Amino acid sequence: MGEPLSRELNRRNSALDNRLRPDSFVDFIGQEKVRTRLMLCVEAARQRGESLDHVLLSGPPGLGKTTLCYILGEAMGVQVRASSGPVIEKAADLAGLLTSLNPGDILFIDEIHRMQRTVEEYLYSAMEDFVIDIMIDQGANARSVRLELPRFTLVGATTRAGLISSPLRSRFGIMSRLDYYSMPELERIVERSASILGVSVRDGGAAEIASRSRGTPRIANNLLKRVRDYAQIKAGNTITAEVADSALSLLDIDKNGLDEMDRRILETLVLKFGGSPVGLSSIAVSVGEEQDTIEDVYEPFLIQEGYIRRTPRGRVAAARAWEALGVEYPELMHNIPVQGELQL
Repeated sequence: MGEPLSRELNRRNSALDNRLRPDSFVDFIGQEKVRTRLMLCVEAARQRGESLDHVLLSGPPGLGKTTLCYILGEAMGVQVRASSGPVIEKAADLAGLLTSLNPGDILFIDEIHRMQRTVEEYLYSAMEDFVIDIMIDQGANARSVRLELPRFTLVGATTRAGLISSPLRSRFGIMSRLDYYSMPELERIVERSASILGVSVRDGGAAEIASRSRGTPRIANNLLKRVRDYAQIKAGNTITAEVADSALSLLDIDKNGLDEMDRRILETLVLKFGGSPVGLSSIAVSVGEEQDTIEDVYEPFLIQEGYIRRTPRGRVAAARAWEALGVEYPELMHNIPVQGELQL
């Protein structure tokens, strides 16, 4: 594949993903409390002619944190400048972003908990006093230069709110956590995306996709696109419950929304360790995945749906995990105590 064609395909895929994202609060489905709270803050700020207060959005991946940031920009009528915590390595990088903003603009920092602490400290004065002090030169020639900044809004997104330092967290005026979506909400998202993609969904097709989407719109849209491919070739571009079931089974996604990695994690707990408590590092080695990925991507769903429990000694497969693998659940497992957080 030639480089120009590759770039064109990437551009089209990116444009398609952007089309699926709602661009207003009216089109945003789910997260009613968060949406209502942000709409109220936006309207109040617009009436006063002020910039929006700094916003911190937390929650698992794929729930709409980035989408909400761009909706805030659209609602406030300002530009959104996006970056990521790991990318901002030096104070000069942060200063470049901040000084390029216009009054009222939004600076969006994804995975803000991964910013280096030395850089993060420069945000404190920028968020409170809208100034940033930069050191010029070193040694005897070192001097501090204060840069005045326009009043801006910082929107931070994180999947690990507990890793954000207290000084940074305290400077956000609006803090909201996004939770997993309900089945009816995911059905509406699938139906909306299907209409944008130009594919017919009927006879329970949207419900079948939603039920396997792990409560996450991003996953729902990704599954819809794969089911659309299947329906285009084998079902006349129409998605029914039967077509969705066949397509998702081909992708190794079962009725409960468990994919191959989910089952490998459960098999590690149930089959390899016989139900005994297992540390996260042991699970990661067994399935060949990073610990952070298991903890951030796979484990929240498995815990919320009752497949895994956290105990003082490690992760334990709950009764539903044994049932999902077709293995009888031992009665002695009922006596293992549960603890809210596991200290590794």
